[in-house]
Amino acid sequence: MTPSRTRITKAVIPAAGLGTRFLPATKATPKEMLPVVDKPAIQYVVEEAATAGLSDVLMVTGRNKRPLEDHFDRNYELEEALDRKGDESRLARVQESSDLATMHYVRQGDPKGLGHAVLCAAPHVGDQPFAVLLGDDLIDPRDPLLQRMIEVRERHGGSVIALMEVDPAQIHLYGCAAAAPDGDDVVLVSDLIEKPDPAEAPSNLAIIGRYVLDPAVFEVLRTTKPGRGGEIQLTDALQALAADPELGGPVHGVVFKGRRYDTGDRGDYLRAIVRLACEREDLGPEFRDWLRSFVSEEM
Repeated sequence: MTPSRTRITKAVIPAAGLGTRFLPATKATPKEMLPVVDKPAIQYVVEEAATAGLSDVLMVTGRNKRPLEDHFDRNYELEEALDRKGDESRLARVQESSDLATMHYVRQGDPKGLGHAVLCAAPHVGDQPFAVLLGDDLIDPRDPLLQRMIEVRERHGGSVIALMEVDPAQIHLYGCAAAAPDGDDVVLVSDLIEKPDPAEAPSNLAIIGRYVLDPAVFEVLRTTKPGRGGEIQLTDALQALAADPELGGPVHGVVFKGRRYDTGDRGDYLRAIVRLACEREDLGPEFRDWLRSFVSEEM
C-alpha cells in the first residue's frame, strides 16, 4: 500500500467522560477543567495538537461540558477589565486559549466507549487521516511524540499508536500490543488486546493516549461490537486493522521514552502537578525549596 501524503490537520479529543474518580470535584466541573498548576488539563492537550500543526480540533463532549467550550472562547468582559488595568501578562494568558486552534464540538449522546467517541468524529473528519489525543495523558512539549507519530504515518501509511514500556504487573491497566521492531523507536503491530491479564499479555508495551489514525478506522468501528466493559473499544478496531492491513494499511507503534504526566487518577494527578510546578521557571525554585523543607521536616 502506498503511504498517504495527505497532510494531517485535524485532531479529535474525546472529553465526554464523567470523571467519577475525582468526585465530588467533578460533580459540576468537567474533569478536563481541573487545573494542572494554573491551566486546565485540557489546554495542555490542545496546545500539544497545535504545536504539531493540527489547527482543526474537534472535541467530543457530553452533558455538563459547556465550560470546555467557554474556556476556548473569547471572554470580552474579562479581557477588557484586564486591558483597563494594564495587566498585559494576564491578558495574554487569557487570550492564549482562544487563539490556539479552530475549535469544534460534537456531543457523544451515550457513553459507549472510546471507539464510539471516535466514531462521533466521522462526519467532521471525513476521509482524512487524523489524530486522537486523550486528556488523561499530558506529554511534555520537550518530547514531541505527536510530531514523530505523524512522521511515521507519512512514511508507512495506515495508523500509528503511541506505546510505552510498563511494569508487566501493570499491563492489565492498558491496551497491550504484540509487535516486532521496525526502526529505532518504531514497531509493526500484529495484535492488540485491551487490558489483558498479565499472564496472557503478549508484551509489556502499553498503549498510551495518542493515536494517528487512517480514516478506514471509521468503517471498522461501525461494525465493531461492544468489547471489554460492554463498550466499543478503539483497541478492538485497531486490532482488526493490524490483522488485515488491506482494510486500511498497517498499524505501527512509536515506543515513547519521554516525559509523560498521567492525570488519570488522584495520586498521579497530584504527582503531575508537583513535577510540572517544580520545572516552572517562575514557580520552581521557591516551590522546590519548600518541598525539600516539607519532606525533611514533615515526612
